[in-house]
Amino acid sequence: MAVKSSLRVHLPVLLTIATNDALAASAQNIGRLLNVKNVFFTPFRQDNHEKKPASLVADFTLLPKAVEAALEGRQLQPVLLAPAKRTGA
Repeated sequence: MAVKSSLRVHLPVLLTIATNDALAASAQNIGRLLNVKNVFFTPFRQDNHEKKPASLVADFTLLPKAVEAALEGRQLQPVLLAPAKRTGA
């Protein structure tokens, strides 16, 4: 209800996702939200494309910059990040 109220009065809403089904069951809903005015995302990437092919997780280190951008009414770019470099075997 708080998000609905915030959107009603044109306040920004920042979503920071971490989900195992973002590229499966939730993909359609995330796509819709990417087009909603005043809804912004902390940039995200695939979590582990080999073991969890439908998983996405936000880059939490970008959260302060994402908050600042949302308060300015803009989406921090790029919203979809390249996969993180894996170290070790």
